[in-house]
Formats: sequence, C-alpha cells, structure tokens
Amino acid sequence: MAKLISKTYGEALFELAVEENKTSLFLEEVGNLLKIVQENQEFGQFMNHPKIPKEEKLTVMENIFRDRMDKELLGFLVTIVEKDRYAQIEEILEYVIDSIKEYLKIGVAYVTTAIPLQENEKKDIEAKLLATTKYETLECHYKVDETLIGGMIIRMGDRVVDSSIRTKLGSLERELMAIQI
Repeated sequence: MAKLISKTYGEALFELAVEENKTSLFLEEVGNLLKIVQENQEFGQFMNHPKIPKEEKLTVMENIFRDRMDKELLGFLVTIVEKDRYAQIEEILEYVIDSIKEYLKIGVAYVTTAIPLQENEKKDIEAKLLATTKYETLECHYKVDETLIGGMIIRMGDRVVDSSIRTKLGSLERELMAIQI
C-alpha cells in the first residue's frame, strides 16, 4: 500500500515538474528536501504526531520552507500534510528523484570493486556504461568490498553485472559439488 501511495503522489509531482518545465529545479530542490527530511528525524516525528493539529503542522512547514523552495513544491508538501501522507515523504521524494533522473537521461550506477579504482579506470567504466545504455550522463557511486577478491559488481536499477572472483568461485564450487563420483 505504501508503495502505491508513494508512486501516486510521486508521479503527480513528477508530472508537475515536467508540465512546468522545472525538472532540473525540482531535481535539486527535492534532493535537498530529502536530505533535510532524512537528517531531521525530530521534524518527522513532529509532522507524524497524531495529537498535533494539521493547522499547526502546516504553519510550521510554511514558516520553514516558504522562501526556501519553489511555490509548487511547497504546495505539494501542504497537500501531503493535509492528506496525512507525511509518513511516506521519503519514498515519495525518492520516486520523484528517480523519475526526473530517468526523464533527463541521467543514469545511476553503483560500482563495487575489491580495490579502489584510479580516476582513469573510473572514467573508462563510465564511458563503457554510457556507450551501452540510453543515458546521456552518469552518476556513479563507487564502493570497495575486499571480499570480492577481484573483479567488480555494477548495479544500475534492477540490472546487475557481477564479474567478481568471489561469485565465480562460488559458482565453480556449486558445479564441483554437483558432480557425482
């Protein structure tokens, strides 16, 4: 149910960004808002508290964000509070960010390697990913996991390319165990 709610509200905000030709602005502001929401758990507790009247929540929200964000985005936040959907705010904002990035052809890749990569290696990986996908730009997140032994794992959306030695050894072990003598 929460996923359906976040998709419904997120889709509405995404469509507003496209209609108003504010996708880049919304990408930045929604990203900043998500960061604020994640870093301020007390604010979330206040916004989700059942005994605090909606009017008080709306007043606080408008006082905090009125001159700091686009008026359409603020109006959207007001709607979220009025409809008692603030508990899903993080999922909604993440959905909007993902939708805008897809619309702007910005790919997000998570690359895990056994050792840290040099800058030229990172550029090579990014160039190959751009050449094999529909994206025009990439946002790459690099992580080191020494348990991979060697190779790398690349995840983009629901696609995973795993060329790690750990996975290959695990596969070889399963094949050897399946052999009956």
